[in-house]
Amino acid sequence: MAPKSFDFPSADSDYQSGFGNHFSSEAIAGALPQGQNSPLVCPLGLYAEQISGTSFTAPRKLNQRSWLYRIKPSVTHEPFKPRVPKHEKLVSEFSQVNSAINPTQIRWKPVDIPDEPTDFVDGLYSVCGAGSSFLRHGFAIHMYTANISMENSAFCNADGDFLIVPQTGRLWVTTECGKLQVSPGEIVILPQGFRFAIDLPDGPSRGYVAEVFGTHFQLPDLGPIGANGLASPKDFLVPTASFEQESRPGYTIIQKFGGELFTARQDFSPFNVVAWHGNYVPYKVHFFFIIVSYICLIYNHE
Repeated sequence: MAPKSFDFPSADSDYQSGFGNHFSSEAIAGALPQGQNSPLVCPLGLYAEQISGTSFTAPRKLNQRSWLYRIKPSVTHEPFKPRVPKHEKLVSEFSQVNSAINPTQIRWKPVDIPDEPTDFVDGLYSVCGAGSSFLRHGFAIHMYTANISMENSAFCNADGDFLIVPQTGRLWVTTECGKLQVSPGEIVILPQGFRFAIDLPDGPSRGYVAEVFGTHFQLPDLGPIGANGLASPKDFLVPTASFEQESRPGYTIIQKFGGELFTARQDFSPFNVVAWHGNYVPYKVHFFFIIVSYICLIYNHE
């Protein structure tokens, strides 16, 4: 296969649009199998893998899954080993947290960007939450501060979906489905199980992360506010396929499971998906449309 340019999208037209749609994308024409999801021999010698966001027995209207066609299988890595986070404040099991309850009003003060080199994973820490990722119920609120890009590594959250809101500094988010450029004023959703890496084109970045366990983010029903209120599905943008195929010795996969971090080494990038199709995908949306949703709701209520 010929090398593929891996530039970040520069305009909304470089994405696919829609919320909950079934998408398909291929970086090389003919890479997607026709009429089958997992043929005995995939086009271009690729490997077929399915990533599921729901039980495979879920009703059709609720079922979320995508098929990825990649150069090397994602399971081709060394065993995972525990990783001690620098912050030691990443939590997903709040039923095990012993802390005093206090009704005092508290606000979250933005923290300073650290002086020492800190990427997104090392700068991620928990603020509050409820429930348990093992029980598949609840949520967590995190913050992040970072001053360097993730180098030769990718992150995977096995506990839930991440909704990331950058406050300062753009994020270039590489996923297995393609790349997303996320600016302050936008939010990005990275579903459970997807591997991703975050680069910082503007230098230091800081922001917020919402995590949900056991469910996925959904658009609310319209109800009495009418057909054109709230965010429109067309405003949600999904990446197009692009891939890396060069050798990457010592590449590290960092996985969050039960609030704990684990690492595994492999000799290739996980972003080697040449084509994919499905409705379980990363996506982004401009925060303006979320604000408009609240304005419409308040206006109609009054």
